[in-house]
Amino acid sequence: MPIDESRTFLPVNIAILTVSDTRDLASDRSGDTLAARIEAAGHRLAERAICRDDAEAIEGHLRRWIADPQVDCVITTGGTGITGRDVTPEAFARVLEKEITGFGELFRMLSYQKIGTSTIQSRAIGGVSGGTYLFALPGSTGAVKDAWDDILVHQLDARFRPCNLVELMPRLLEHLRAA
Repeated sequence: MPIDESRTFLPVNIAILTVSDTRDLASDRSGDTLAARIEAAGHRLAERAICRDDAEAIEGHLRRWIADPQVDCVITTGGTGITGRDVTPEAFARVLEKEITGFGELFRMLSYQKIGTSTIQSRAIGGVSGGTYLFALPGSTGAVKDAWDDILVHQLDARFRPCNLVELMPRLLEHLRAA
């Protein structure tokens, strides 16, 4: 997919939330991988946190960052599986205004090429709330790399053609201005 070099790159302020009962900053490989890729692409790491697998705690982080004008996008890693402790999609459901269904579909399609039918265990999800993009990724470094390298790095680049999520950012709150 083409990058239009005549367009200006616009850095996006991205917060990372790792959802895990067992990781801390020293052992958060998927968060480290994501942070490195975000910064290498020229974006800003707005904030980074680790949160236990608890829907209310996840929701609290999401709502705080959605309300923060210095955060354009939140990417979570972890908690998207199907075990009893995996509740990230449920927390997302509590805050999303609109789901970006194509994100999860595309992620699973790409993942299928690497891990086969095991991809059905992923409930990766994307959406928007309060003018902030939200993406929930599985907790493995491979999944983070796939989601960033094959989807998000392009959609969070204002130069990506034929269209991208960055060019829509000024219009995400139109429904509030119309009221």
